[in-house]
Amino acid sequence: MGSFYMDCKMKILISIMLLWFASSALAINTKTLAFREAYSKLFGHHNIHRSANDHHVRLLLDRSSGSGFISSDMYQYGLFSASIKLPSDYTAGVVVAFYTSNGDVFEKTHDELDFEFLGNIKGKEWRVQTNIYGNGSTSRGREERYFMPFDPTKEFHRYSILWTNETIIFYIDQTPIREVRRTEAMGGDYPSKPMSLYATIWDASNWATSGGKYKVNYKYGPFTSEFRDLSLVGCRVDPIQMLPTSSNNCTAANSDLMATGLSVMTPKKRKAMQTFRENFMSYSACYDTLRYPEKLPECEIVEAEKRLLKENGHLKFRHHRRQRSSRARIRTAVDRSLGQQWVM
Repeated sequence: MGSFYMDCKMKILISIMLLWFASSALAINTKTLAFREAYSKLFGHHNIHRSANDHHVRLLLDRSSGSGFISSDMYQYGLFSASIKLPSDYTAGVVVAFYTSNGDVFEKTHDELDFEFLGNIKGKEWRVQTNIYGNGSTSRGREERYFMPFDPTKEFHRYSILWTNETIIFYIDQTPIREVRRTEAMGGDYPSKPMSLYATIWDASNWATSGGKYKVNYKYGPFTSEFRDLSLVGCRVDPIQMLPTSSNNCTAANSDLMATGLSVMTPKKRKAMQTFRENFMSYSACYDTLRYPEKLPECEIVEAEKRLLKENGHLKFRHHRRQRSSRARIRTAVDRSLGQQWVM
């Protein structure tokens, strides 16, 4: 009886990762751009290293500085995507970010969409956090954090932010992991002003790992994050006049955006998203009733997710242990069935 139970459970675990694999096999239908075509150095210039073909960028963090780059243009909605590989070994306190923002232009009413990768002590895994700010609503951050179904330091994986006037979707390897749909109740909290794209690595010792308990240890540095397959699809906007740079630009950009297919949430993609969230989400502001006694207006409460989280929005401890064990079994099962090496 125990063997039958384990066989059934293993089949379920295999199906979870097969669903991930099938969804991840889709290709992003967009043109990648050379660094010089669309980006500029932002800070830590000596720690920004570009490849000879200008399609691969390495950002370093050492004792002297972190580093980062910014898109040369601002965009009114779009798809922002890159393949990223994160630093390995001891990375506590290190944050790698891939995000959109207009904080330099709208200092008090800025919008922002974040992928933040949070380093950890040796032997512990990286986590990824998504966040949304609209119209300066920094007191109402909408964080969600997740474990990853792979080791993000071993190979490149693609991370994408899709932003339209109706929806925001975060993707990992073409699997949607989070969707925020615009509601009337959100008002100005829905990001709606032109934004630039940023990629950075920096020292966040004061908060990134266990609330600042573990700091950056520079004896393990320099810490190197790598970016390639950089893609920008959207309506380019003049940063001063806040108008499209050409009369036809928004129409063409919108067509290009729709052609990616990423804005369409098919039943298969929605199932993949829910599977990911139920197995890898470790915190969600939507379920943090201590911080937000009144539900955030864009949140859709899913009972299957709610059962996994405590009233502070964090993963229940017992499930955390079960989840880590399950992911190890998922890895083994997928390695055998697909010949893929998924390092958790």
